[in-house]
Amino acid sequence: MTIDNITLKHINDLSKINSEMNGFQINGLNKLIELPEILFVSSYPNRECGIATYSADLIDILKEKFPKSFKWSVCALESNLEHPIYDSEPTYILNTESEKSYLDVVEKISQNKNICLIVIQHEFGFFAKNEADFLNLLKQINQPILVVFHTVLAKPNDKIKSLVNNISNEVNFICVMTKNAQKILQKEYQIPKHKLTVIPHGTHLIDFQSKDELKTKYSLENRVILSTFGLLSSSKDIEVTLNALPKIIEKNPIVLFLILGKTHPIVKKNEGEIYREKLEGIVESLNLQNHVSFINEYLPLPKLLEYLQLTDIYLFTSKDPNQAVSGTFSYALSIGCPIVSTPIPHALEVLKNETGVFFDFGNANQLSKKVNALLKDEKQLKALHIKGLAKMAPTAWENVAILHMQLFHKITNKPHLLNHRIPKINLRHIEKMTTDFGFIQFSKISQPDLKSGYALDDNVRAMIALCQQIELFGKKADIPKIKLHLDFIEFCLQENGRFLNYVSTEKEFTQQNYNENLDDSNGRAIWSLGTVISLKDKVPFSIIKQAKTILSKVLPGIQSINSTRSMAFILKGLCTQNDPKLKELIQLFADRLVQMYLHEKRSHWCWFETYLTYGNSVIPEALLCAYQQTGKEIYKSISKESFDFLIDKLFTNHQLSVISNNGWLLKTSQKNKQKKGGEQAIDVAYTIIALDRFYTVFKLESYKTKMIEAFNWFLGENHLHQIVYNPKTGGCYDGLEKNDVNLNQGAESTISYLMARLIIEKYQKSLITPLNDASLNGSHKHISLIES
Repeated sequence: MTIDNITLKHINDLSKINSEMNGFQINGLNKLIELPEILFVSSYPNRECGIATYSADLIDILKEKFPKSFKWSVCALESNLEHPIYDSEPTYILNTESEKSYLDVVEKISQNKNICLIVIQHEFGFFAKNEADFLNLLKQINQPILVVFHTVLAKPNDKIKSLVNNISNEVNFICVMTKNAQKILQKEYQIPKHKLTVIPHGTHLIDFQSKDELKTKYSLENRVILSTFGLLSSSKDIEVTLNALPKIIEKNPIVLFLILGKTHPIVKKNEGEIYREKLEGIVESLNLQNHVSFINEYLPLPKLLEYLQLTDIYLFTSKDPNQAVSGTFSYALSIGCPIVSTPIPHALEVLKNETGVFFDFGNANQLSKKVNALLKDEKQLKALHIKGLAKMAPTAWENVAILHMQLFHKITNKPHLLNHRIPKINLRHIEKMTTDFGFIQFSKISQPDLKSGYALDDNVRAMIALCQQIELFGKKADIPKIKLHLDFIEFCLQENGRFLNYVSTEKEFTQQNYNENLDDSNGRAIWSLGTVISLKDKVPFSIIKQAKTILSKVLPGIQSINSTRSMAFILKGLCTQNDPKLKELIQLFADRLVQMYLHEKRSHWCWFETYLTYGNSVIPEALLCAYQQTGKEIYKSISKESFDFLIDKLFTNHQLSVISNNGWLLKTSQKNKQKKGGEQAIDVAYTIIALDRFYTVFKLESYKTKMIEAFNWFLGENHLHQIVYNPKTGGCYDGLEKNDVNLNQGAESTISYLMARLIIEKYQKSLITPLNDASLNGSHKHISLIES
């Protein structure tokens, strides 16, 4: 693979910063640039172990999201009793019960000069028989070490406290999964705060399926499902649920309790199936055979997530009041399962603000009362579902990967190279939101909200995105969809030549149309019509004719529109057609924008209005469109000056910060810091669309670089460091707030993401963003791979 147009200076700079590309040729020089390597020391599948699953999930998402930031490798932990057959062979294997194995692994690691960080997933049971050898391994490793504690004991004895402190003395950073665990390590173990960091246990994004359909799939229809899952051992205390079931069944006779999971392999080797047989004995003694089902499998992830989706209430029971974290608990909550739990520290930390329900350890009577109360209250069940999803959104593996990458860069002191992989185009949510009439306006999480009706704005954007797809891919399958949205646009056209925007589910215009100024909606409609007409060689003549007919009814009255963004949308629509007959109208609106700009411009304020609000990028872009059609230099110079002014306000340290709708940026107070939150996907899309046009005209590599940086906003490069685009559903979240993400995936945000993603698609052949001196200097360097 060859990368063209990179200077020798760039090659030298890339070498200095351990470039992100592994094994690429540069200008045919056969210069191999190897990625720095991060080695994970952990149990690993097919070892049946929760930490093995955790590590595999973490490494998989790091490889998926950041394939060209580091090389990822594994040292798999085994024991004398466990020698799993691996689907993917680890780089090293460490038998934690063999002194020689420790020595061999240290020697091999020391020979690999490319390893820049070692991440150790720690559980006391892994190293219990050879603690001295483990500590000796830590002492002999020269590379930085990050240890992740999966268990943190709240009241340690002297031996445990000494062991943890000895580990702490030999490593650079310690990671835990809850704030409570961090506090314990500070208070009980006196580990300094600067050495500690909290990254939550990751959870899986899913595209939700119908609960009723899943129950039918597993022959569980007409049953209320309670469930718990995990590798079985007596610490699960499942017998407390069995003892609670008789009173639950009295009031809810269709309840079925699913016990998901096989016996822990270590427990099975040491004790056999004693615990499972004990549970089966309780089921028989209490005559619960029709209300308890054992799913004696180590469930593959897709099947596990389906069981959790069909669960009505998830029961988390534990005997250990000091259990630091539970992956099973995290998974259930992230699916939105209403949870009844014992008060382990992890649950107490997460189930705040009425996110779940607690019962006392071992108290079967209390558990039955809590479950019955919940099953009686459908409203509370739904509320717990929504609150659980919102609470756990930051723990999605995609977000956990971002937090790990930030920590890795901090420890390794490498330049900040977050090379996000560009997600594949996923139209699943788009298709789900489209009916045979148009595009539904809103969704509840990822489920279309049919009651919200339709909006012209959304169907306009959808049609523009379809036109982008036809230009890029020539997909004939998109033509009927363009016809669908064009018909909707025509439906919204009134006899006076203006469009209404809001349509009910019953296909009636709502009162909202008469309470709002719809100039922007009319401008966007003209933009979309012009975009369709510009595809005259790629779509059937009948569609072009229909779009021209609609436009002909609209044009006579558009001169009365004077609002800034409305005129900008109109300009974009007029300029796409390359029609000399429209030149006079183009100059009319462009001259109006010029006059607005000259009236407001000051030495510190190069803008068309006294404030920066929403959709700002469309204004200078529209003026640049006018230049492309007329050749008038004043349009070109003002568009560039105003756009560069805007870009300076939007980007800080290679990260986009959209102007917040919680507080616009005013001319009189523009030195003030921008408010956090209130950031919308549509503003990001408009910025990327404008950057694309400015790059096309001016060929400045900085515009191309900014395009990628802006797109990374969707992928987690924002003030929350959380994804805004959901790659599993294909939907985009409705907004980035100050402290959280709005998880609803409505039409505006989802189509806006698609429009932006299709712009990026045009640059897929560029392996990396163009390099220049500015992008290679400074402590934060974002060289984003364009790869799907």
